[in-house]
Amino acid sequence: MSKLFPKSANKLPLQIIIFVIVLAGVVTAATTYYATPKYTRVGYAPVQPVPFSHQLHNGQLGIDCRYCHSNVEKSGFSNIPTSQTCMNCHSLIKTDSPLLAPIRASYESGNPVPWKQIHQVPDYVYFNHAVHVNRGVSCVECHGQINEMEVVRHEKPLSMGFCLDCHRDPAAFVRPLDQITNLNWTPAQQAEHDKWAAEFVRKNKIAPPQSCTGCHR
Repeated sequence: MSKLFPKSANKLPLQIIIFVIVLAGVVTAATTYYATPKYTRVGYAPVQPVPFSHQLHNGQLGIDCRYCHSNVEKSGFSNIPTSQTCMNCHSLIKTDSPLLAPIRASYESGNPVPWKQIHQVPDYVYFNHAVHVNRGVSCVECHGQINEMEVVRHEKPLSMGFCLDCHRDPAAFVRPLDQITNLNWTPAQQAEHDKWAAEFVRKNKIAPPQSCTGCHR
């Protein structure tokens, strides 16, 4: 009498058990990493080589974001200010501050200050700063209330869902172009803002996307 199953079939139950255990481990690890703040970096606030306070420079002194991040309206990336930009003021102000020693050393040597990057989107995402800024998306929508931060932190998740929330209803997130870097801006009258937003949607012929590709055509 011939055998219905080959001898190797005896190993199948053990192989199935091992596969299920491995699969469960991969799913658990992926969920733990990709669905938690560790992946979205929310709350990440590294110690920088120079303790730069946005609360002081932007919030109290009123320095426009574009003075330091000068390419944000022209480039896909928001540039980090050079030591020359810092020294435009600090060659006259707090010239001997020990906290500014890395800035002075960078200015004299030409080597960049080793700032630590805070905001980062997933590797598969293409984000263009200039496109968003020139369409009325303020810094505060993605970076939070930077002008109130003594130490800059990663405030928003910058995940696919976060981006789609805006792309599905852009009128709720855009503002007049002359208010882009006014991080305290709120509509003086809601009716006036709604009228402006409706005009924005009409001019740009925006419709809710049916898929992810609908956002990026």
